[in-house]
Amino acid sequence: MANSKKDAAQKKDNRLTILLIIGFIIIAAFVVLYFINNKSNEGKLANNPYGKDDLNQATIDILKDKNYQNIILPDKLEKKIASGDKEIFYFFQSDCPHCKKITPVLMPLAKDKGIHIDQYNLLEFEQGWKQYNIEGTPTLVYYKDGKEQLRVVGEQSADTFKKFFEETILKDK
Repeated sequence: MANSKKDAAQKKDNRLTILLIIGFIIIAAFVVLYFINNKSNEGKLANNPYGKDDLNQATIDILKDKNYQNIILPDKLEKKIASGDKEIFYFFQSDCPHCKKITPVLMPLAKDKGIHIDQYNLLEFEQGWKQYNIEGTPTLVYYKDGKEQLRVVGEQSADTFKKFFEETILKDK
């Protein structure tokens, strides 16, 4: 009887030891993955256009995407608007599913028409929501003489963007 209690206690101790080992392995795996991800991100962050190293992962993931290469910073955006020049700005979030769908349509379309669009990432520069009255992303805004002239909000068709270009930059050329 004493041996069976001893055997039961031993089995319980063995199970506990196995669970602790498995738990330690899982924790160690997560720690290793964390450091691998951070090391990978360090290389991606070098010379990024945002001027900071504490970017959201969704932004890090699009740094090399050809459709997100016209990033504009808050100070430069303000200066461009204040200049009075004709400008189009694209307000997006790097984690926005609608932006991810629209950007690969919008940017090549603009390029084909010879139109430059500056891109402002609201995930990184949240003050832009209030400052530019952005209610949703994506938002495309045309400025002329320092004032907003026209805006398109949300997931739209290529035809909508073509019409936007025709009513703004192409009309004013």
